[in-house]
Amino acid sequence: MIQYPNAKINLGLNVLSRRPDHFHEIETVLIPVNLCDALEIIPAPDNSFEFSSSGLSVPGETSDNLCIRAFQLLSDELSEKGNKTPPTRNKGKHGLAPVKIHLHKIIPMGAGLGGGSSDGAFTLKILNELFELGLSLKQLNVYAGQLGSDAVFFIEDKPVFASGRGALLTNFNIDLSGYHLAVVKPDIHIATAKAYSMLSPKKPEKPLRQVVAQPMESWKTELVNDFEEAIFAEFPIIREIKQKLYEAGAVYASLSGSGSALFGIFGETPDIKDFFPDCYTWVSKF
Repeated sequence: MIQYPNAKINLGLNVLSRRPDHFHEIETVLIPVNLCDALEIIPAPDNSFEFSSSGLSVPGETSDNLCIRAFQLLSDELSEKGNKTPPTRNKGKHGLAPVKIHLHKIIPMGAGLGGGSSDGAFTLKILNELFELGLSLKQLNVYAGQLGSDAVFFIEDKPVFASGRGALLTNFNIDLSGYHLAVVKPDIHIATAKAYSMLSPKKPEKPLRQVVAQPMESWKTELVNDFEEAIFAEFPIIREIKQKLYEAGAVYASLSGSGSALFGIFGETPDIKDFFPDCYTWVSKF
């Protein structure tokens, strides 16, 4: 079974306060975009688990990959609860039959685009369908929450207002059809934990929901990503990329998540290659 885990962008990101559990209270609007990895999962013909990847090189230990963690999480949970996979499947020692997972990585990492979280969430969804587990969206959300806050968003994969630590999601009506999206990522990897350590949480002057509901032309001055100030000071090139997106004609431009990717929203198809010869770039309609 093959599916295509997609990226996300953040429209605004306010970091409100630190929580007792060492996470942060935030508010943001999450929008799915059609920049996608490719993920294939099939029952293992030789009854042994296998993971492989291609495309962009994934840093870190293979065992930390969220596709593997998602399989292990679901498998162990089902085993502990005594659930059985369908009789046509060959059940493994952890509750699911072993599988072969291949991930073709296209979404840049360390970019604030949610690619790893999307891969983990889509792994859960594929396993649910492949093994006919019958898990509800609510159950999938619980499992995704154990992989990370962003992973919950990718279960239903639609525009939402996210609050709490980023996993409290409510539907958010917004129509970006007719606009074009450009993503630009310099050769800089920003770890989320480091980005948060650079912040001083504060409450915004105007609620984010109210700002996003305004005409897009007002976003440039009012729709803020709280990570930008610290990230721009640490990496001035990222500030320059945002400025160049506006020079290229963006109606709105911003850091996505904690970066290092930025995006610009354009009224027509942008020609940005000459602006960013040394960066990863991607352009598409919403």
